[in-house]
Amino acid sequence: MGEKHFIQGNIACAEAAIIAGCRFFAAYPITPASEIGERLSELLPSVGGRFIQMEDEIASINAVIGASWAGAKAMTATSGPGFSLMQEGIGYAFMTETPCVIVVVQRVGPATGQASKGAQGNFYQARWGTHGDYSAIVLAPNSVQEMFDLTIKAFNYAEEYRTPVILLADELTAHMFEPVEVPEKVEVKERRIALDNSEPFFDSKDPLKAPPMPKLGIGLNVLVTGSTHNEWGYRATSDPIVHRKLVTRLCYKIEGNAKKICEYEFDMHDGSKIGIISYGCSSRSAYGAIEILSEEGLKISHLRLKTLWPFPDWAVEELSSKVDAIIVPELSLGQLVREVERAAYDKTKIISLTKVGGGELIRPQEIIEVVRRL
Repeated sequence: MGEKHFIQGNIACAEAAIIAGCRFFAAYPITPASEIGERLSELLPSVGGRFIQMEDEIASINAVIGASWAGAKAMTATSGPGFSLMQEGIGYAFMTETPCVIVVVQRVGPATGQASKGAQGNFYQARWGTHGDYSAIVLAPNSVQEMFDLTIKAFNYAEEYRTPVILLADELTAHMFEPVEVPEKVEVKERRIALDNSEPFFDSKDPLKAPPMPKLGIGLNVLVTGSTHNEWGYRATSDPIVHRKLVTRLCYKIEGNAKKICEYEFDMHDGSKIGIISYGCSSRSAYGAIEILSEEGLKISHLRLKTLWPFPDWAVEELSSKVDAIIVPELSLGQLVREVERAAYDKTKIISLTKVGGGELIRPQEIIEVVRRL
């Protein structure tokens, strides 16, 4: 039995980061993510780590990248406007295979929008925010316990696949208080470090695995560039073959492991004609609606996504093949629903239930009203 605490989601994220081995945090304060940095400013010095409040989000992501190459597990936390500013740096991190964790607590946008008001409008930005070909791992908690669990998982994925990992939370999950159980033992993956030149730093014989990351300061000559580079980091900005090989590998080490990476809850009820696909705070409304409808004898199947990217096409396809309609509730004007429509292959009717503005959640009754109209 582990320890139990009653804490806020953002605090759970900060505590989990320390357990996962985070020893460097750089960020610019922004609501609704600020408590993560505040808590880490207290925790990091006590474990030999470093906290820096940067001048802006561009500097923050670049400081995180530098800290990671210096050997530290590193993290930043932000919200919509800050996430937008970070995108060039995030692209550099994907290209240079820099393990790091980026926590994004979503708020209403675009631009500065409605500060501190919750939303789910960063669904596509988390996957396609930077340019070029790359694949992202994006995790989406719906509880304080998952803010804790998925933060640790984000650090582990970052090290295993040598890539930036995004924890895409929403304001409700970040600010509510709930019980959290901290297990006695937590699996923490450590970085596979290259201590010599026996393996290339930017290639792998097994395309499903990440190459070892060189340790700086021990005499290795390491070139780190965001431009197209070969397996040893040398720039090859005009060679089409080098570029194709590089970006294909960057994508395949994530997409090729999609079924290993993706986590979701799938409550499939035999005989149900209606399904719901949701994530984050909207999934909690879905649970409420399903509970009310089940008391009336109506069976609803529910697919709740913990991993948004890679997108679990196979799970959506399975649900769409068994129900007559799928409802997709989300706090945007329809981002998740487009991906559901793509993955469903026209096998069933897809119904979008959206709401934006003011941080108002989709209420269970609103989902029930859609169900009753079917």
